[in-house]
Amino acid sequence: MRVFYRFLDNKKFVLILLWIGLTAWDFTEHSIPLRDILSGGPSKDGIPAIDRPRFVPASKASRTFMEDEDRIIALVVNGKKKAYPIKILNWHEIVNDRIGGRKVVVTFCPLCGTGMVFDANAAGRQLNFGVSGLLYQSDVLLYDRQTESLWSQIKQEAVTGKLTGTRLQLLPSTLTTWGAWKKQHPDTFVLSTQTGFSRDYDDDPYEGYTTNRTVMFPAGRLNPRYHPKEQVIGVKLDGLTKAYPFSELAQVRSPFKDKIGKKTVWVTYDSKSRTATIKDAAGKELPSVVGFWFAWYVFHKDTQVYTTPKN
Repeated sequence: MRVFYRFLDNKKFVLILLWIGLTAWDFTEHSIPLRDILSGGPSKDGIPAIDRPRFVPASKASRTFMEDEDRIIALVVNGKKKAYPIKILNWHEIVNDRIGGRKVVVTFCPLCGTGMVFDANAAGRQLNFGVSGLLYQSDVLLYDRQTESLWSQIKQEAVTGKLTGTRLQLLPSTLTTWGAWKKQHPDTFVLSTQTGFSRDYDDDPYEGYTTNRTVMFPAGRLNPRYHPKEQVIGVKLDGLTKAYPFSELAQVRSPFKDKIGKKTVWVTYDSKSRTATIKDAAGKELPSVVGFWFAWYVFHKDTQVYTTPKN
């Protein structure tokens, strides 16, 4: 993976990759332009999803492979708590799991910085997902193993195949640090590095990518309002979308009240752990997306953007 990422600096190599592997899929039905579906390099399942995840208690994770500053996607379902380290997801992108009696799929796109958890039930069936090796607007395209339809992570729906137009239900999750999460939830379980695959999970195959301005694959027209990799938390409410850039959140006292359309929301941000959450007026956490500004904008061009109030 690290070698592949470095090769991406070679534009000729990228052009060769763009159409590799596209013939393996049924594009008879589709809701996006087929010309915008590109190969990310790895073939179908070349990035292997984790289908039999193992978990360890927080205490063991801290002793053996987790550092307090490690980033995680964290999830609570029916009182059950789990953490999925980004350093593992960088190499697998998908975890098919069950938590609190609910079948879920945990997804992470390193190119967009987006960690999103979905209910794995859609179209009246329970789905199991893999990594297609394809991208749409630089974002990972999942595929379900039941129909081999392709699913856009950020669009949250099937974009090709028999299930085209079917949506996935986004669940509330938190992108935070291991140190912050285990302090708040010491009874959490953590995805183990015993994945069944031989990977050095302390080696970051995308080292340097999150801070530079380079977007490796086409993602429409970028909005220069913020650094492309500025982290934002975005939410959709009553058909309206709004993004809260972390650089703006760092300048305001937390939590604070805001409006999306006619709805009141409460936004909380912790600058130490770079953790943001959004709740409704009743205090219920809303499903949200944390990722890079360029990725949020390309999928939500009509988005509202929170800016720090001027005195």
